[in-house]
Amino acid sequence: MKYTAIDLFCGAGGLSAGLEMAGFTVLAGNDLFDAAGDTFSATHPHAKFIGGPIQELTVERLMEATGLKKGELTVLVGGPPCQAYSVYNHQRSMFDARATLFREYLRIVDGMRPEWIVMENVTGIYSIGGGEAVRAIKSELAALGYDVEEQVLKAEEYGVPQERRRVVFIGNRVGAPISHPEPTHGPGATPYVTIRDAIGDLPSLQNGEDRGDVLYASAPSSDFQRLLRGNAVSVANHAAPKLGKVNIDRLEHIPPGGSWRDIPFELLPAGMQRAKRSDHTKRYGRMTWDGLACTVLTKCDIHWGAYIHPEQDRAISVREAARLQSFPDSFEFAGSKTEQYVQVGNAVPPLLGKAIGDHLVSLVEKSRQRAAA
Repeated sequence: MKYTAIDLFCGAGGLSAGLEMAGFTVLAGNDLFDAAGDTFSATHPHAKFIGGPIQELTVERLMEATGLKKGELTVLVGGPPCQAYSVYNHQRSMFDARATLFREYLRIVDGMRPEWIVMENVTGIYSIGGGEAVRAIKSELAALGYDVEEQVLKAEEYGVPQERRRVVFIGNRVGAPISHPEPTHGPGATPYVTIRDAIGDLPSLQNGEDRGDVLYASAPSSDFQRLLRGNAVSVANHAAPKLGKVNIDRLEHIPPGGSWRDIPFELLPAGMQRAKRSDHTKRYGRMTWDGLACTVLTKCDIHWGAYIHPEQDRAISVREAARLQSFPDSFEFAGSKTEQYVQVGNAVPPLLGKAIGDHLVSLVEKSRQRAAA
């Protein structure tokens, strides 16, 4: 176990999956969400899932579960629940109890004393309290002896077929220089992974159809599909949510790249009949094969974003959302369909996690070589 990790607020394990791709051994994960814990346990067989609120998680319990002593862990990672920081939450405040959960992360940092730490959150964390949350995180980690730098990373620049922005904090207590991974995709680099690259091999579905495990519709046609399929011959969680007739009637009018503006006025919801044409640009959006997905949220609700399939008159399935998040097809999400969407939308995209993990390995190696010299 050259590089070890513990994942707090781990959810289904997207960040853990990325770290494992980079060569880390994830020893434990903690989350309050039981269905996510079932997914994490099934997809991270070498890790111990510890369920329950982080307030009840003790350092002693983590040490017992991992066999580690204080100071032996390579990296502690975690993304405290982001709803309090999100721009979608209009009641954001440092007084929101969720906004102080990072202090529980800090408590575990103090007890475990990992060499490195990684925290991720939504970009809305910059504006809450005029930047108070970011300043608090950095100052409190500094008080524990950790130098920390943060940067906004764009998931699409690391091979994820989705426009997604996340603030990633990286820090260490060993005095090593801190940097963030360089982009690998975009203009002048490897082309972005498109929606066709991501989901073009999945079988078609009718609105509301669920056929259980299904065979792929075709051989893989992109490196992304080959990577995520691995050795699988069938795929789970590919079930379309059931939309009512009024929504199906609306979808018929929306072309690829279109939105609510393409729906006849008399078919629009009452609230949107009063909306400005310049507002709500993603609502009732239909994806385009050659584009990127909008940010995958915990509900792929067509009323809130561009979650309509490029060709089929339906909302995207859990599996399609998972592909757009770069989850391997070996991940079978537990729980109800609603809980599955939540797990997918809350996750760090595994390929973004891999980019962070690969870069972290290089930083760790350089710091260890410097210490040994």
